[in-house]
Amino acid sequence: MARTAFRTRALTKVYGEGETAVHALRGVNLDIPEGEFVVLLGPSGSGKSTLLNIIGGLDRASDGEAWFHDRELTVMSDRQLTRYRRDHVGFVFQFYNLMPSLTALENVELVTEIASNPMDAADALALVGLTARADHFPSELSGGEQQRVAIARAVAKNPTVLFCDEPTGALDSTTGRTVLKVLKDVNETLGATVMIVTHAAATAQMADRVIHFADGTIRESVINETKVSPEEIHW
Repeated sequence: MARTAFRTRALTKVYGEGETAVHALRGVNLDIPEGEFVVLLGPSGSGKSTLLNIIGGLDRASDGEAWFHDRELTVMSDRQLTRYRRDHVGFVFQFYNLMPSLTALENVELVTEIASNPMDAADALALVGLTARADHFPSELSGGEQQRVAIARAVAKNPTVLFCDEPTGALDSTTGRTVLKVLKDVNETLGATVMIVTHAAATAQMADRVIHFADGTIRESVINETKVSPEEIHW
């Protein structure tokens, strides 16, 4: 049986106070086995990105518990959370956040300089199929290529987990399938737990587990018994 990567119990997040308070998470209980490819599915404002930010060490819960392996994230100091993110977590966002004055290779190298056990930056670019574009600047790359550089930057840390917030949100379907294939390859090649936040229901077809969010709660967590390849997904 796979080790549990993440566990939450009665996890709550409230923004603001009084009548204007926003309850982003309402007592979420969740268990994610290590090494799975997980899709968090739901409309905007359903709480899925908030959950990702808390278990990714970017935000703090208002109440409840969140654990990574045997470590409780919800009691960590800011310094401990920084170390957790540095040593274990890779992030991929909808917008690529590349440094425009650096080449693709140099953007990846930025992360390898601070990671505790990094991959070679050129190897990370090769993993996403961009060896031939290593010396190109972001302005010389397509949107899909920029997203693949962002993925290479995230995986160059050799992360235990890879969190992706709407990684195909700004891409057309053909390019999006390419990016999803790269993420699946990272999951299979490196053994990283991959969690994707999206409102694109079609993405769920390739997941090991699909978690449906609505109104700050998990409505359903489903094991996908009929997975398809990224190339077969259409949206």
